[in-house]
Amino acid sequence: MTLYSRFAAHIDDVLNALETAGVLTPGIDRRAVTVEPPRDPSHGDLATNAAMVLAKAAKLNPRALAEKIAAELQQRDDVAAVEVAGPGFINMRLTDDSWRAELDAIIEGAADYGRGLGGQTTVNIEYVSANPTGPMHMGHCRGAVVGDALAALLEFAGHRVVREYYVNDAGGQVDVLARSAHLRYREALGEDVGAVPEGLYPGDYLVPVGKMLAEEFGPQYVGAPEAEWLALFRTRAVASMLELIKADLALLGIHHDLFSSEAELQAAGKPEAAEAWLRARDLVYDGTLEAPKGETPDDWEPVELPLFRSSRFGDDQDRPIKKSNGQWTYFGADLAYHFQKAQGADELIDIWGADHAGTVKRIQAAVAALTEGKTRFDVKLVQMVRLLRGGEPVKMSKRAGNFVTLADVVREVGKDVVRFTMLTRRSDAQMDFDFAKVVEASKDNPVFYVQYAHARVASLRRRAAEASIDTAAVDLSRLDTEELGLVKLAAQFPRVVETAAASREPHRIAFYLYDLAAAFHALWNVGNDRPDRRFLLPDDHALTAARLFLAEGVGQIIRNGLSIMGVEAVSEM
Repeated sequence: MTLYSRFAAHIDDVLNALETAGVLTPGIDRRAVTVEPPRDPSHGDLATNAAMVLAKAAKLNPRALAEKIAAELQQRDDVAAVEVAGPGFINMRLTDDSWRAELDAIIEGAADYGRGLGGQTTVNIEYVSANPTGPMHMGHCRGAVVGDALAALLEFAGHRVVREYYVNDAGGQVDVLARSAHLRYREALGEDVGAVPEGLYPGDYLVPVGKMLAEEFGPQYVGAPEAEWLALFRTRAVASMLELIKADLALLGIHHDLFSSEAELQAAGKPEAAEAWLRARDLVYDGTLEAPKGETPDDWEPVELPLFRSSRFGDDQDRPIKKSNGQWTYFGADLAYHFQKAQGADELIDIWGADHAGTVKRIQAAVAALTEGKTRFDVKLVQMVRLLRGGEPVKMSKRAGNFVTLADVVREVGKDVVRFTMLTRRSDAQMDFDFAKVVEASKDNPVFYVQYAHARVASLRRRAAEASIDTAAVDLSRLDTEELGLVKLAAQFPRVVETAAASREPHRIAFYLYDLAAAFHALWNVGNDRPDRRFLLPDDHALTAARLFLAEGVGQIIRNGLSIMGVEAVSEM
């Protein structure tokens, strides 16, 4: 149990006692009660809104209720002072010993410090889901990292997580892939195919696919009608592209639990099943869409289509789930896919590119209908990344087909740099990725700054051993107020995990680690001017042991946070 959860339990005990005393009405909903650091550190160490959120239901004045809660909290040995502020906020200052005890808890908890309890909800996170038509490019990278870090964050917070990739293998783009592979197949058999025709995928990444097809089938399909080879080449090419995509994602340390095929979904009749389910509840009807706004095209004519009543769930209008030719619309297929996902999860999260923002409302409406409002569904939009080198745009890759591959970027700057950098801004904010800046050894580069803090902790351990300084016996009473301030920041980690998981924002972990690293570096740098403030004091083994224990606690938090981000905590730089 961490300090924040412990004090949440203390406040719960106080509220129970007030119920027993008849001050509070039994059964009042306490879920909105929080324990967190005050926005202004000068107000104390912890704050609770208990009186503010319970007073109305209890029919009490918030400040009067706060005074009663504060009086009970003041009796605790680990509380130095309690103050009621404003209309009823309660601020607490804890004893120094309580922070020393929390430092012990960090070391004892180790990799599990801040981890939530198991047995919570099952969350399905679908991310990447790039069309299986080529290697991963940097347009996919940010969503891949955000989704993977969010999955790890939710797991750390105590949820069961399913990482899913939706393979769009039923649309026209995979037919184009098959035709492109057929071109490379003919090329592999000795034909001079010349320049890749407009409309086909030009990248050299299909050359190995063509060679594989040539080895497997020989010249059998060189002059054959498209109908004879299209489905076969589509299956082979999609499988090859998926292997390429999986290999690219592995370079980032990303592995999905489940790959769901759109083609298999449709072959299994899942869209028809979803339509039937909705029709039975009068949520799909046959109707005619209004004419397009503005100037109506000459060839437009009203066509009766099956329409989903998405306007009942906050969308701008009802949406067709089939085209006039009877094929499923993208929305109709996606609706069925989300219906399938919801069968095995309590919550759904989709990580989408920002260019899909216009379809968010209709999918949210579909999930609300299909789950009868029981399944939480979030869509996280991820903005594109602009690649720069020394401030100049990066040139495209001809081999890849006019885009920069994820693999090339990872091989140049490393997995950790890519992953950390992608989490240094909110996912819905624009981002520049400058190859020169992301490897810069400076405070302005958060990747370096956080990893350097961990490397400094590791160096302290080595230097203490080399100097034969005995650190076995630790007396944490030697740590003073300034040093305990670092413990207070480190102890916020469980709360940061909790709030980041609740808001679905893994970038909060990166922001927090940067602040923690900055505080550690600041304490370290004090020793440059004041030798008595250094972590290693050859003439005072007891104080050195206490400070090393503090550094180890900070290092543990950095390791835990970087683990969520999928970044290695290096020991040397």
